[in-house]
Amino acid sequence: MSYFDYMLDDLFNDRFFTPAKKANVMKTDIREIDNNYELNIELPGYSKENIKLGLKDGYLTIEADQSSESNEANGKLIRKERYKGHVSRSFYIGKNYTHENIQAKFNNGELIITLPKELPEKVQQNHFITIE
Repeated sequence: MSYFDYMLDDLFNDRFFTPAKKANVMKTDIREIDNNYELNIELPGYSKENIKLGLKDGYLTIEADQSSESNEANGKLIRKERYKGHVSRSFYIGKNYTHENIQAKFNNGELIITLPKELPEKVQQNHFITIE
């Protein structure tokens, strides 16, 4: 190991950087705006086509897939902190919501889901929600 390699390994040691954990994936802010609730979910590096929203038994489930293939043509990876692969998260929103009541859009690595605060009366079972 050369002196440069030794210093590079030391530079990227956890003493200088806090490692990312899987638990940090899909960080979500939930806010109340007028007559709606808004969920802002971080999904950097994911594409809209690889994100699915489902509604079943009162649970809103967000799933996303991202290829975990490494590309050696772009150089040797020294440290990997960004997670690539399948992530999923569920929120219980109640059984009165339907897929028509939920709006979702994806922009710049952020998924924004809007739910009305007033609970609708109609109950729907299992549907997917379109992302704009």
